[in-house]
Amino acid sequence: MNTSVNLCGVELKNPVLECSGTFGSGMEYSEFVDLNRLGGVVTKGVASVPWPGNPVPRIAETPSGMLNAIGLQNPGIDVFCSRDIPFLKQFDTKIIVNVCGKSAEEYIQVVDRLAEEPVDLLEINISCPNVKEGGIAFGQDPKSAEAITRAVKDHAKQPVIMKLSPNVTDITAMAKAAEAGGADMISLINTITGMKIDVNRKTFALANKTGGLSGPCIRPVAVRMVYQAAHAVNIPVIGMGGITCSEDALEFILAGASAVAVGTANFSNPRATLDVIEGIEEYMRRCGVKDIHELIGAVK
Repeated sequence: MNTSVNLCGVELKNPVLECSGTFGSGMEYSEFVDLNRLGGVVTKGVASVPWPGNPVPRIAETPSGMLNAIGLQNPGIDVFCSRDIPFLKQFDTKIIVNVCGKSAEEYIQVVDRLAEEPVDLLEINISCPNVKEGGIAFGQDPKSAEAITRAVKDHAKQPVIMKLSPNVTDITAMAKAAEAGGADMISLINTITGMKIDVNRKTFALANKTGGLSGPCIRPVAVRMVYQAAHAVNIPVIGMGGITCSEDALEFILAGASAVAVGTANFSNPRATLDVIEGIEEYMRRCGVKDIHELIGAVK
């Protein structure tokens, strides 16, 4: 039984990752999860300099999900290279670095710094606010998405995954823009913008007013967007959004995803990624599937 997938020359032992921002850089989860079992570890967002993130409160529960406005708090690329990469290199798994920035120059600084580091893939978070364009996210305008993709590709030494925002009218336009800019892969979906109001305190539940909605509540939207994107481009797609079990993951794979990532479920079940891997293997045995590629995009 073959569960391995090849993503633009990078061989993953299985198609299961975790979503950036839900797993740290693996350290916090390594006592619960055997990182050697994962197809790859996707790091928390890394910026060119430390980011303090947003003021608290910045987490709120919602029915079947959660809102977060962490603001991509991270210690910056210097700490990441000296601390997190050496930790991850202890394990037999692929290292996928999520890169964030507020201008093309900031993205490029991180990408340049990672050029000679032993990491396998770069995932570029284009849901960041483009400060030079008045705060609209790079991933909300096709021209901006294509431009930042091209700028990153001009500097990247590793294959590039562009992480797409669902907060757009037409996800296929964004997928095609990333492909036109030279993206090797795309990943989707990132969180959906939402809001919660505390009726007892008569104020916003998050200091930022709005936050990113994630969890099982967004999965049907995510599956639909992954299906649309996978049929709009000729590059691999990594699907995510509300995956809690192997059945959820298989929805994305059947819709056209070559790999999947588990996010919010990690907070309530630290073993969620392992449960998904084991569940996919059991499904393949039960259904007589010899190769995971028999399932990728099987639903037309």
